[in-house]
Amino acid sequence: MPLVAHSGLPSFERLRREGHEVLEPHRAKTQDIRELHIGLLNMMPDAALEATERQFMRLVGSCNRIAQFYVHPFTFPEIPRAEQASGHIRRYYSNFEILQEQGLDALILSGANPVQPDITQEPFWQPLERVVHWAKDNVCSVMCSCLATHAIVQMLFGLERYPLPEKRWGVYSNRVTGQFHPLTGNIDSRFDAPHSHVYEVNVQQFRTAGLPVLAKSPVSDLHLGVSPDGFRFVFFQGHPEYDAVSLLKEYKREVVRYVEGTRESYPPFPENYFTGEALDIAGAYRDAVMASAGNPRSAGAFPEDMLARMVDVTWSDTGKAIVNNWLGLVYQVANSERGKVYMDHLDPADPLGLIAGGVL
Repeated sequence: MPLVAHSGLPSFERLRREGHEVLEPHRAKTQDIRELHIGLLNMMPDAALEATERQFMRLVGSCNRIAQFYVHPFTFPEIPRAEQASGHIRRYYSNFEILQEQGLDALILSGANPVQPDITQEPFWQPLERVVHWAKDNVCSVMCSCLATHAIVQMLFGLERYPLPEKRWGVYSNRVTGQFHPLTGNIDSRFDAPHSHVYEVNVQQFRTAGLPVLAKSPVSDLHLGVSPDGFRFVFFQGHPEYDAVSLLKEYKREVVRYVEGTRESYPPFPENYFTGEALDIAGAYRDAVMASAGNPRSAGAFPEDMLARMVDVTWSDTGKAIVNNWLGLVYQVANSERGKVYMDHLDPADPLGLIAGGVL
């Protein structure tokens, strides 16, 4: 149900203009509806900072549970930022220490731009450790996206990611594994999901470590898994939050890098993303750039607007359904007091009863 615009974060107004239900705080207080407070740790680089806010907030706001969602974005000062992004963070982002004191019902960890081959040398590693070790004992459930998944499975379960021969990016077909779980109980058995990563963990690693795998692909391997208790951590290797144009903007950035001489090779198309006329347009622009030896700028502007009108979204409904299921479970098991985690009668080691019920 509705997001609550509890701060001046510009993304609230942007989402309202897009047609999402966003309540002002005074209206929210007049409704006798339970609040759920969700932290959003945004580790994405400056260019994707605000877009990432909106992507995850759309997923949360699309849920149909009878709850008011208070989303609290925060990040780490250790992540290098330009002044514009730093100013945005100072004005609109929460302080993690204050969120610790107030309590969170759920937590979302975004992906990040990998810089170091050794993930423990990334600037976010140590502050992320502090957040994760607090959250595993104080938050009902944590949902991780892409690189956050790589970090957390190494941090908590000793699983090390490995580099891919080339970047895995595109839209890939996945199947649910048949392992029963309420996160995937009402979604299609086959569905698409976008991926974009240069490192990977795989299904075999998860299963060896005792982490249930809920969805996988013959091409992109692991898509969705959970921690051994079935709920404390939810791991996406893909990006259910991506907009229709997320891969397009990422592809454009790589093309621009090539044109400007900071990338050696022209980037490959994201797999299974451009089809039909879009594939023809992207190919024609690539050919024009490659034919203009010594002066690639002469090929003109990248045809972003034309391509944006042609790309399809084939993953959004499934992503919304899984996040809807996730927050619905949070609603069912989270204690109504923000300082507590689960309802008093639940076993913290098996909050959904999946182990006791012989499911896991």
